[in-house]
Amino acid sequence: MTVTSDTQQSNPMRPATSWRESKWMALGEFAIVALIFLADRRHLIYFSKTPYLFLLGWISLRLRRAKWRSVGFALYRNWKITLAVGIAAGILTETFQLLATQPLLVRLTGKQPDLHNFRMLTGNIKLAIAGVAFSWTLAAFGEEMVWRGYLMNRVAELGNRTQRAWICSLIAVSLAFGMSHAGQGITGIIEESLAGVFLGVMYLCTGRNLAVPIIAHGVADTIDMVLIFLGKYPGM
Repeated sequence: MTVTSDTQQSNPMRPATSWRESKWMALGEFAIVALIFLADRRHLIYFSKTPYLFLLGWISLRLRRAKWRSVGFALYRNWKITLAVGIAAGILTETFQLLATQPLLVRLTGKQPDLHNFRMLTGNIKLAIAGVAFSWTLAAFGEEMVWRGYLMNRVAELGNRTQRAWICSLIAVSLAFGMSHAGQGITGIIEESLAGVFLGVMYLCTGRNLAVPIIAHGVADTIDMVLIFLGKYPGM
């Protein structure tokens, strides 16, 4: 399924040289993304980069007369299929991460992901519930809208949305997604980069639909929160 913006659908004769399709505009947005990362690195971003990146994505779409729906914020076929595919994908992704990729990375790097900020959730039901709530809002919804919905599409547009452009976008955005979790150390960065690849593949394989990776991301993070609460998460 090819996703096009509302503007492209309503006015196919508009010149391709319009500033709204300008690659310079996209590059300017990437520069702002880099500045947000830099500000976060210098501890100038409170709590999370995601709201700032989400706002940038929303402004970008508005300027280009597009909507979040144009980058995949819609049901995948219907509610039953969306939930079933999303939940199954989330469970499979988290199982593979906990039983395969994480043990392998820990063996290679000699370090567990640095999740010390989450230790306070262990045995604390109120904080664990808050953690699950943030997992579904800031992480699952916010990060998928930003990384898969906004940034993957924006990077692919630099290559005119060809198959090669989408592959390059998947790799580049997944690496940046991993780097956005630098606080988790080298193991966490690699692990989250791989998670970004899995979520990006879900996005592409469902016809660039965001609902499935949002649900999968939320399910995977919820499993993490439950394990941390129970004190059963590896290395904690």
